[in-house]
Amino acid sequence: MLFGVVITLASLWYGQNNGWMPIAASQEAPLVDGLFNTMMTIATGLFLLVEGAIVIAIFRFRQQPGDNTDGPAIEGNLPLEILWTGIPVVIVVGLSIYSFEVYNTMGGLDPMASGDRQVVQVAANPDAQISGLIPGDSQARPDRVAVGVGASPQTQGQPADVEVDVLGLQFAWIFTYPQSGVVSGELHVPADREVKLNIKAQDVLHAFWVPQFRLKQDAIPGRTVELRFKPQIPGTYPIVCAELCGSYHGAMRSQTIVEAPEDFDAWLQSQIAMTEAGENTVAMVPETLSKTDRLALRTADLGVDDRTLAQLHHTGHHH
Repeated sequence: MLFGVVITLASLWYGQNNGWMPIAASQEAPLVDGLFNTMMTIATGLFLLVEGAIVIAIFRFRQQPGDNTDGPAIEGNLPLEILWTGIPVVIVVGLSIYSFEVYNTMGGLDPMASGDRQVVQVAANPDAQISGLIPGDSQARPDRVAVGVGASPQTQGQPADVEVDVLGLQFAWIFTYPQSGVVSGELHVPADREVKLNIKAQDVLHAFWVPQFRLKQDAIPGRTVELRFKPQIPGTYPIVCAELCGSYHGAMRSQTIVEAPEDFDAWLQSQIAMTEAGENTVAMVPETLSKTDRLALRTADLGVDDRTLAQLHHTGHHH
């Protein structure tokens, strides 16, 4: 009894105080942290229980000096087998229900409800007896698939305060603000405002990941994926590509800058003015300059450094 109480208290304490996660900088982050801490509590309890039982068995049931007899002939234990099968089933089902609740609360979209039941060829073999086709509705559009994280139940039907088009390409992120036409290599968003990202990839699969927001979403070629969230704590947070996408995958990084709404508005206005000035400057550049040199004039405005530009140039020559 005492052993069980100690395991329970230790598991509860460590599950809530593990300190493994970075700062929770978005409204959605505490939901994910709650699920993670619950799994950590269960995992800690199981670890202590199993390892404790092993340690006890080592000392209590070890072979005594001079005892060369065989152990008792025990074959199977139905109640015990039911117990150690039933407990994992209950845990897995409980965590599944909890995780779906978190996903729905965050605004997770249901691909099965999107109506994208198109015919897709998954394999082609002229000698095969079975066709590699998945039947569906030929009138459906592939870009109508509900993939990603949309509005939460509380904000359902309400437009986001800020909308940004996100393009992933080898090996950079490009952010476009469609309402103003601003293009940047960094993601600027206002704190305590709903932000909607329309994410897509130009070449291969990428994954947009901001650990502090507890959000990660694949960028898929030919398909726009929605990601909606509300940042809360001002600061600068890394954007990481979490999908192996090529030789320079590890360098495909940018940053999210969460700032006060008035600071965001000031940044946006400065970018609009800078874009207009940049267009006038580029218009005055001699036509003899190459495309790379012309792009170099805008790298500072886009937030793309020389290293990233060199990688893009190197990749272009290999394709």
